[in-house]
Amino acid sequence: MKRLLNISTIISCLLLLLSCTANPAEIEAMYRSGKYKQAIAAINRRLYTHVKEVKSLHLRARSYEELGDFDKALDDYNRIIDIDARYAQAYASVGKILFEQEYYQDAELYILKAASLEPEDFEIIYLTGRSQLMVKNYERAELFFKQAESMNPEFAPIYYYTGMARASRGDIYGAAASFNTYLKKEPNNLAARYNRGFAMLKIGYLPWALEDFEFVLKNQPDHVEALARKGICLARMGNPEGCQMIQEAAKKGSDYALNNMEEICL
Repeated sequence: MKRLLNISTIISCLLLLLSCTANPAEIEAMYRSGKYKQAIAAINRRLYTHVKEVKSLHLRARSYEELGDFDKALDDYNRIIDIDARYAQAYASVGKILFEQEYYQDAELYILKAASLEPEDFEIIYLTGRSQLMVKNYERAELFFKQAESMNPEFAPIYYYTGMARASRGDIYGAAASFNTYLKKEPNNLAARYNRGFAMLKIGYLPWALEDFEFVLKNQPDHVEALARKGICLARMGNPEGCQMIQEAAKKGSDYALNNMEEICL
């Protein structure tokens, strides 16, 4: 009799648990509305009876990410990979978390795996380009950025990072062209302005380089390296104020100014 009561209690608890379990659409609605803790609690209940439901695990991992609990998010993503070794988004998400934590070498492995599984996914391909840039595989980075560009040519950051990849492998003309394309879409980005100016200076387009360094200094007067390079431009154009700027930048700690001062100004 006692055993029958125990079985009855267990069945009752299971029925109660099932009745309290939200369905996937309800859980996703919680996530979409920013109710991450509520979504996690609902998923925890659901996973009692749907232990290997990948979609629920994915939503819980994303909820943990939104709450900044990256260790628990990584646990869920790795659990998804154990259940479904071809689940590209789990590899991409692990890679993205590791990338943002600056574990670039570890991130690369997961991101490349995701790209091999989902070669038509723009976000994965773009992230792959960025990961290759950070591990200094510049040619491969450029290839992935070109692939991402073919998918979404209006996404401005592609051109900025393509410029960085080209500059890093010595293609200064290509870098200048990429930064130029980026700045047509995002004209007020100071990092892109500075990098385009640097590229223009390297290839001898001094008035264009000067314009970029002046724009940077107007918006960020304490940018010592822009000051140094503005001085170099002016000095090479025959303006004596250039050497004054180079000396000022050197005093403020610019190695570039210090290394070029003797050649240009003495």
